Amino acid sequence: MDKDTKFNLFSFTGKMKVLHMSWMAFFITFFVWFNHAPLMGAIAESLGLSAAQAKTLLILNVALTIPARIIIGMLTDKFGPRRVYSALLFISAFPCFMFAFADSFEVAALARLLLGFIGAGFVIGIRMVSEWFPHNELGTAEGIYGGWGNFGSAAASFTLPWIAVLIGGDDAWRYSIAITGVVCFFWGFVYYNTVSDTPKGSTYFRPKNIGGMEVTSKGDFAFLIVMKLPMYFALALLTWKLSPNGVQLISETFALAAYVGLVALFIIDCYKAYEVNREMFVKPVPEIQRYKFKQVAVLNILYFATFGSELAVVSMLPMFFADTFGLSAVVAGMVASAYAFMNLMSRPGGGLISDKFGRKKTLLILTAGLAVGYFVMSLIDATWPVWVAMVAAMACSFFVQAGEGAVFAVVPLIKRRLTGQIAGMTGAYGNVGAVTYLTIYSMVDASTFFIVIACTAVLGFVTLLLMEEPSGHMAEVREDGSVELIKVG
Repeated sequence: MDKDTKFNLFSFTGKMKVLHMSWMAFFITFFVWFNHAPLMGAIAESLGLSAAQAKTLLILNVALTIPARIIIGMLTDKFGPRRVYSALLFISAFPCFMFAFADSFEVAALARLLLGFIGAGFVIGIRMVSEWFPHNELGTAEGIYGGWGNFGSAAASFTLPWIAVLIGGDDAWRYSIAITGVVCFFWGFVYYNTVSDTPKGSTYFRPKNIGGMEVTSKGDFAFLIVMKLPMYFALALLTWKLSPNGVQLISETFALAAYVGLVALFIIDCYKAYEVNREMFVKPVPEIQRYKFKQVAVLNILYFATFGSELAVVSMLPMFFADTFGLSAVVAGMVASAYAFMNLMSRPGGGLISDKFGRKKTLLILTAGLAVGYFVMSLIDATWPVWVAMVAAMACSFFVQAGEGAVFAVVPLIKRRLTGQIAGMTGAYGNVGAVTYLTIYSMVDASTFFIVIACTAVLGFVTLLLMEEPSGHMAEVREDGSVELIKVG
């Protein structure tokens, strides 16, 4: 079986080919998702945006990814990552073109909202990689997938201002963004024709039902419902931000309808979860097939602080450096890209350290470092040399992104057939964090913004004490009723 072949980064066959094709797909999703950040100055000037409207685009960009990651996680578990990733890349090209040629704030806002769906691509590859790599290489493989793919945001920050300069003219930003959509469109076809969901002879375990996450005890069902709440609160927060109380993009009536809709959606979501788990209330799940939902909950909170803060900081950092140090858009984009640049090494590093020294211990150390890193960033001001501020951002981002790698070194070790949904929920919490942090950023200065992130990292450190180190095996039932034991530690 391919899982038994050597881990060789320079190979482009078997499991390594799947890893390389998947991180490239993820890279493209992030390149498209953050293609606006380094060009915000030109976009705001071209569309006549106020500062509040520009910040709103940043929030809208990450908002829809909250439900998208849940939905995409379910679809991935049901239909397989190859088909779902290819379809997402192909479809997402169209809102990218819509944004590139928007002629008003309203059109740009709708396009950015729809582009939030492309941020769910990450979830798909987590399941794909978990099918191809054994447990002792999984953290490293997922780290490479996440880190090298995540570098797409840094690549956008670094290259798109240069492309715009080369094109020249008032519409240069439009063509730069449109180019990313073309790449996205074609990679959907490339991915579909070059990968498969599992190694030959392996079973692709699918959830019994689609529409809600399976849990294995009544207490965990209650825990699941509680953990759904922050996702709806984040969407309510976004609605408030867009209402007359915020940037006045939607009317008071529309906002009220949205609040009512979110309550109705939450009730439906809870009922669907009950339907999926109905049998569990009548007949206890066999011990060998159980998993502990608290593992998922802890990872959710950690990803809120790690990936949530990364999304928020990647969105605001070019403007922060430009405003603080008086840099041009091109130079500020290059300096800010140093934060995301660390993904190439730090996220794979987090996964590798987790493979070698233990999942929980690694997460504790990295979360503590994250809190200290953001506290240091809160001290940055115009008196600092630019290179020192850049080094501080890079040091902080190491702990942030290594922490993300360590989180997703654990996700595939909880319950194989639910990996897409668990990754979806954990990933969605990253976007809940991003919406929360960016909303806070729209109301406070940068120093306070960084302090808030540091405080949530401390909270993550405390909740980590509840997590159990993955060990032994997890059981999955094949279609013929036989049980397969999958080693997790």
